[in-house]
Amino acid sequence: MSSAPFRLAPLDAAHDRAAFNCGSEPLDRYLREQVTQDVHRRVAACFVALAEGKRIAGYYTLASASLLQAGLTASAGKKLPRYPTVPAVRMGRLAVDKAFEGQGLGGALLADALDRAACSEIAAYALMVDAKDEAAAAFYRHHGFIALPDSPRTQFLPLATIQRS
Repeated sequence: MSSAPFRLAPLDAAHDRAAFNCGSEPLDRYLREQVTQDVHRRVAACFVALAEGKRIAGYYTLASASLLQAGLTASAGKKLPRYPTVPAVRMGRLAVDKAFEGQGLGGALLADALDRAACSEIAAYALMVDAKDEAAAAFYRHHGFIALPDSPRTQFLPLATIQRS
């Protein structure tokens, strides 16, 4: 691959949000109607994969979060300090436009999110997600995420496990 088909960037007003269609009305509506307010209020950051200039092929959001130490698997919590919670980054949404499915874009967006979380100057133990359904949960498990014992659709990946190049 000599050139990447997508360019990753923070969402800005020039990006075409109206044409985005991932097949999930809540995810489509969020991008069209809500994300700008969340970004302005600093409750989420949104990153987009752009194709053909300003067309959004996929997006994800990141926000600060915490994980209850008592809710982690025994092996994950073993070496952590005994605080009630540990800092995390939550990937709130991840979506790929139907026109760009099957190109590995979901995995690329996840990799970008992991890289941003791992390279941040603000400490976080893990990237966490709340899978909306079993297919999403399987996607995250495929990428190494660990389900919380009491909430199997909430999954996390310790950032220390990320291979940095």
